[in-house]
Amino acid sequence: MSPNRRVVIVPCSGIGKTFGTVSREAAYTVVEDLRPDTTELVALSLLVLGDEAARAAVAEHPTVTIDGCRLACATKMVQESGLPVARSFTVLDAFRKHRDLKPEGISSLNPEGQKLARVLAEEVAEAVDEVVKGET
Repeated sequence: MSPNRRVVIVPCSGIGKTFGTVSREAAYTVVEDLRPDTTELVALSLLVLGDEAARAAVAEHPTVTIDGCRLACATKMVQESGLPVARSFTVLDAFRKHRDLKPEGISSLNPEGQKLARVLAEEVAEAVDEVVKGET
C-alpha cells in the first residue's frame, strides 16, 4: 500500500447501546489520536443510506470494522455492499479478554468503558499498521 493511502475505519452505530458507544470511542481514538495520518472514519449510517462518498472511500481503501455485538452490522454492511473487510473487531471479543473493564453508560462511558475503548483502539491501531504494511 502506498504511504499516502489510508485505512477506513467503520464502527458500529449501535446508538443507545453501551457496546456501540465503546466501538465508536475506539474508532475516534484510532482516527484522531493513534493513527490520524493513516486512517479515516466512515459512519456506518452513511453506508446504509448509500452515500456515494462513503461507499467510494470504502471501495478505494482497505477497511477495518469495529462491531459492538454479534450482529456485526458494520462488517455485514461493508460486505453486503460488495466490498472487502481487511480486518474486523468486536467490542464483545475485547470485553471477553478484559472482563475487569465492564463498560457502562451510553452518552458517557464509565472509566472502565473508556479503558476498554482504549485497549480496543490499540488493537485496531496495530491492525491498521499491518494493513498499511500489506500484511493482511
